[in-house]
Amino acid sequence: MKKPLHETIRYPDEAFPYIMYTHTNHKSVPEGRGVQDLHWHEELQITLATKGRMTIQINGIDIDLEAGQAIFINKSVLHIVTQLSHDGEYVSFNFPEKLLAFYSDSAMEKNYVLPFTNSYLLSLELKGDEEWHQQILRILWDMKKGFEMKKSWGWQYEVSIQTVQLWLILISNISLSEEESANPNRLQQERLQLMLSHIHQNYKENISLKEIADAAHLSVSECTRSFKKSIHMTPYAYLVKYRIQRSCELLEATDYPVTEIARRVGFNHVNHFIQSFKKQLQLTPKESARAGRSNKKPPPVRVEAKCSAI
Repeated sequence: MKKPLHETIRYPDEAFPYIMYTHTNHKSVPEGRGVQDLHWHEELQITLATKGRMTIQINGIDIDLEAGQAIFINKSVLHIVTQLSHDGEYVSFNFPEKLLAFYSDSAMEKNYVLPFTNSYLLSLELKGDEEWHQQILRILWDMKKGFEMKKSWGWQYEVSIQTVQLWLILISNISLSEEESANPNRLQQERLQLMLSHIHQNYKENISLKEIADAAHLSVSECTRSFKKSIHMTPYAYLVKYRIQRSCELLEATDYPVTEIARRVGFNHVNHFIQSFKKQLQLTPKESARAGRSNKKPPPVRVEAKCSAI
């Protein structure tokens, strides 16, 4: 099933918009966007590595986390977990910024929330090197236990209080003024999201590089530079990889001939499709289809988008 870059989080209780996902290489509980799944959402996120090791890519930078370490990811930031050790596990807490504000137009919102969530700040590593890191990590472990236990009366208050405590510790120990030179990061994120979204929505068509660049009001050269800097590949290479990813879904779910699948995912020539497929997966489309029918899934398609959640 085709997944949009933008994730709309479905909370267990819409009256309390807060969720904790538990991710492994095999599944996400509740069902969500896990390993090798590039996306962004409007909620704030704090991810805690609970077992093994993981690598998350944000804004073209690899961030390695070991068990007991965490990372804060700001709203609307592309991110993707590219590696998780075979025994690895991580939990992600997702919640809207309004939970920290108490109510709209509050002093808390104006002074302590929006200046940070609307800033250059894309992410912040919490590796335990500082005492305040350790304070936040202890809160995260307590929150994990709370979510895993049977919910008792007042648990929403407890989670909210812990989250606000965590937030106050975090913003008390960072200074926005020190990093004003990093402001372009936010604009770069927004432009990249526009271009990737254009590819995801129009991959079946004969997309030109100019059309991808136009989606973010950039020149062709600036578009190419942005892709290389943020996801370490050209726009065309990303487009081909994405088309292959979509073709794998059709091979698994339908009996369409290879020529039809090639056409449906945007390849004008079936030979180009077969060559690109084999280069990426070390299998031909027919071999991949046979593997799927025999319940032996082909290697996972990695859209190697080395960029931000991210």
